[in-house]
Amino acid sequence: MQKTRSKAHGARSRLDALLAGYQPLPGVLDEMVDADGKLRAHWAPLVRALAEHEPEALAARFSAADRHLRDSGVSYRVYGDPQGERPWPLSHLPLIVAPDEWHQIETGLTQRARLLEAVLRDVYGPCSLVAHGAIPAAVIAGSPEFLRPLHGVKPQGGRFLHFYAADLGRGPDGRWWVLNDRAQAPSGAGYALENRIALSRALPEIVRGMNVQRLAGFFQRLRANLAALTRRDEYRIGLLTPGPLNETYFEHAYLARYLGLMLVEGSDLAVHDRMVYVRTIEGLKRIDVLMRRLDADFCDPLELNPASQLGVPGLVQAVRNGSVLLANALGAGFVETRALLGFLPRLAQRVLGEDLMLPNVATWWCGQASERDTVLAQFDALAIAPAFPQVEAGTLAPGGTAVSEMAPERREQLAQAIRTRGADYVGQELVRLSTMPVHVDGRLVARPFTVRVYLAAADDGWVVMPGGFCRVSEREDARAISMQRGGSSADVWVAASAPVEAFSLLPTPDHVPIRRSSGYLPSRAADNLYWLGRYIQRTEMTLRIAQSLGERLLEPEVAAGASGTVDRLADMLVSWSAAPGGLDDAAQVLRETMTGHSATGAVPLLAQAARRDASVVRDRLSPEAWRALVDLAGALVRDDPSGIAIEALLERSDSALRTMSAFVGLLTENMNRGAGWRFMQIGRRLERAILTCRLTRVLGSPAASATHLDALLGLVDGLMTYRARYLVGTLRVPVLDLVLLDLSNPRSVAFQVDRIANHLIELPGHRPQGLPGELERQAFSLRAETQTAAAEQVTPQQIARFESVLMTVSDLLSMRDFTQRAPGRGDPELLG
Repeated sequence: MQKTRSKAHGARSRLDALLAGYQPLPGVLDEMVDADGKLRAHWAPLVRALAEHEPEALAARFSAADRHLRDSGVSYRVYGDPQGERPWPLSHLPLIVAPDEWHQIETGLTQRARLLEAVLRDVYGPCSLVAHGAIPAAVIAGSPEFLRPLHGVKPQGGRFLHFYAADLGRGPDGRWWVLNDRAQAPSGAGYALENRIALSRALPEIVRGMNVQRLAGFFQRLRANLAALTRRDEYRIGLLTPGPLNETYFEHAYLARYLGLMLVEGSDLAVHDRMVYVRTIEGLKRIDVLMRRLDADFCDPLELNPASQLGVPGLVQAVRNGSVLLANALGAGFVETRALLGFLPRLAQRVLGEDLMLPNVATWWCGQASERDTVLAQFDALAIAPAFPQVEAGTLAPGGTAVSEMAPERREQLAQAIRTRGADYVGQELVRLSTMPVHVDGRLVARPFTVRVYLAAADDGWVVMPGGFCRVSEREDARAISMQRGGSSADVWVAASAPVEAFSLLPTPDHVPIRRSSGYLPSRAADNLYWLGRYIQRTEMTLRIAQSLGERLLEPEVAAGASGTVDRLADMLVSWSAAPGGLDDAAQVLRETMTGHSATGAVPLLAQAARRDASVVRDRLSPEAWRALVDLAGALVRDDPSGIAIEALLERSDSALRTMSAFVGLLTENMNRGAGWRFMQIGRRLERAILTCRLTRVLGSPAASATHLDALLGLVDGLMTYRARYLVGTLRVPVLDLVLLDLSNPRSVAFQVDRIANHLIELPGHRPQGLPGELERQAFSLRAETQTAAAEQVTPQQIARFESVLMTVSDLLSMRDFTQRAPGRGDPELLG
């Protein structure tokens, strides 16, 4: 009893300490405490549950959430940042929204989605709103997001918006305001899901105890709604991404995997006879729905932005034909136009016959004389923002700039610009955002936030995600919060009145057809998986040579008697472009190989190339495999080669080889034996066979010494096998047999060729009953030769020919499977 009272007293003390140290910002509303500093009712369960834990235990839980995000590879990019991908910044406390407030948000945003859909339907249709003066024509004509080629085009299914989001903030008066509409390609939903998973792992009993509504049902509903809009039984749905350099590419790959969509780039797609096809290793296959994460202007270089290299030539014509559905429709980004915000209250009355339930931030478009005068009259109290997306408006931030923070000269220049070109600007009321608690160094601090809420279209209206993507500022006073400018993200919790079921909110079908195929493999994905395999193997072999060289350099008595072996190893690294030529000694060659200072084939650059190819097919790799590859690239960093001890380089290579073995093991054990896995294996086997041939020609020549042959056996992991089989010293003929021809040796050339031939047979499109193509003939012929050759008769010329045939196989495979032509008239896909 005494122990229980002591525990309760400790929890109460920690709770008092948390609240006593929490200081809401003056002049704004705080989500956790009221104006008197008392804990709000819907926050009390969380804060009291946190107080049950000692600070060290709580820190360990939050570290577990961070570790999950890191191990899952959750990341984002900042444009122009040489650092590349950054780890995802999670705020460890969620934003909690009371159920009654959430109901108001749901109702208000559902109304807003209906309104914006109606506006788009009119703007790209009869334009009656312009004709009756409800929207000035300049607001439409001046927006780069109004796509003239799409005017009069009714999207398939009749709907423009399928996935919509709105950024919300709460003002000092407690009202929620819409800050921005997101209809172009709303981002963040995948990150919201990862935030939920991370916090659910860190605070599982709190999530269950508070009956936090789950997000999975929303995503399953979204997927089902897209599938319901297809017109064919054998439909295909893709997620169109700009590619791995996009700031949120992780989310694209994550959502594609989570929703079971095919991740495609513009180069994966082709338009033929006004229908859209995806390039696969089995030819062009028609695609029915594209969930678009590429801005509309970049989607078709023929009719939209001719400078775009990300789009699909002819896509607009396919949309006109009604053969493909885009979610969202091309041109839907028009409703993001900030100039439109000031007209939405009256549009709601005119179009819906209703008052706008969730107000905008007060906005005045300066293209109208009275609004321009209003803005100039209260200039210093407003923020000025570009009226249209993608339109240059001086040095204004995309989210707006407070006039009061400008220098006097800049303020006058901006006022003059508004007088002369007012249509390019809007004035907006400055609203200080409400704050929420953030856990920093064991204490709670108040920080401003915004929250993005997502809606998916359904037959019966709109479905609202019961949560969202919360962005928290690092600063105390923030009016425009962006992950591009720092800050963190938080989960959003909406509590239910009863325990939440663990499964989908959708009805479960009585029968689900069993599938053992993941669908068609895009040619680009096959290409990248193939080269991922090759780069991984090339990195491994280069590391092995560097390690062998380093070990000999550290043993003077060995090196003194085997300088020829050291020289040959160093020469191989130079000939493989792992190190530049003209270096003074083998130690410099080793340092250049391991640091990647000036040679294109150095191991850091090879590891980066492997990671680059893997990033394009990230949706096909497990989080553990991706993390192992990130660790590998992180361990093999480019560095200044001078002054690095050989011992340190050997430790680096040891660590890298272990990580690489883990990566290959994860792919071998965890990756489904589909076409993608086979292409990666073919790449690995080809690279290993080619490099083994090259090693054998250098270290296993007719004049090779026993030291050279020992080095060759060490590089191909054959020393133990050789010594177990032969009691005599190292002799050339048995070494050649083990390294080149022994089918039981998993590192021999014969073994690699045999596996390559087997994989080619299993690839889709192979016709066992028909005549083999040139690719198969080359591989099968080489397999027969390596399995019937006699080691004592193998010549250097024959080894060179093995290598040449392997390179021919690589070229033929690339020509056959990594490029596609338009389908012929008899292709059944054209009839579907």
